Amino acid sequence: MTVLLTGFAPFGDDETNPSWDAVRLLHGRRVAGHRLEARCLPVAFGASLTALRAAIRELRPRVVVCTGLAAGRAHVSLERIAINVDDARIPDNAGASPVDEPVVPDGPAAYFATLPIKAIVEAMRKAGIPAAVSQTAGTYVCNHVFYGLMHALRRTRAVRGGFIHVPHAPAGAARHPGMPSLPADLVAQALRIAVRTTLATAGDRRIAGGAES
Repeated sequence: MTVLLTGFAPFGDDETNPSWDAVRLLHGRRVAGHRLEARCLPVAFGASLTALRAAIRELRPRVVVCTGLAAGRAHVSLERIAINVDDARIPDNAGASPVDEPVVPDGPAAYFATLPIKAIVEAMRKAGIPAAVSQTAGTYVCNHVFYGLMHALRRTRAVRGGFIHVPHAPAGAARHPGMPSLPADLVAQALRIAVRTTLATAGDRRIAGGAES
């Protein structure tokens, strides 16, 4: 049995992407009898989902956890909801800049993650890792992948999926004064906790994790 973990290739003016840096540390590891398989997705609308769907077909995973960079966040963010909107502030790595376009034409407005996000946040915090529930995955390629993942899994209750945003790594944050960061090995530990908690948790914890704005 396998768990699929994805990170993204670098984009913008960054030479690395902390999501992939953390995910690739876990490739081939085992958690609760499951092999962790890491895949790097392109930072491109459309192509990212093509790569993700191919990995799902190849691996037939029990759990899919996609990850991406959320520059400026100081904690690991468990995303609650993906929305059916592509609205790019900057071009993707292929030069595409969709504005107010659906991820999936005629798809529902949104999908919720099926990971036990609050149980995961609780487990990460107990391990000393800053973590929180996030109410938005943005409208760039991260949300595009999150929505596309949940759309692909919509008829497969046996496979759970979701998206986790991670902070900059220290090397990347050093190029942006004041930017919070977490090292890749700590983010990798957080992802192991996310996988372990998902495999061990049938539902989710009823813990306050909302936001006022």
